[in-house]
Amino acid sequence: MDFIDRKVSSGKAIGLLARNGIEVNDEEAAVILNFLYLMAKIHNRKMSLKDVDILKEKSNKPNNCLA
Repeated sequence: MDFIDRKVSSGKAIGLLARNGIEVNDEEAAVILNFLYLMAKIHNRKMSLKDVDILKEKSNKPNNCLA
């Protein structure tokens, strides 16, 4: 799984983790980043579906001003 629009490099992730006392190599950082990007993608998909459900609920309500 490769994310084309990745904005955080493995080197940057290694530095961020090191500042918090977590030592990882380049391969481990890539695995962590892939996991985080996957979680973000799933979260965004769920938020999009939630927005669609909200719009459907609003569109199915009768319009009181026309009654």
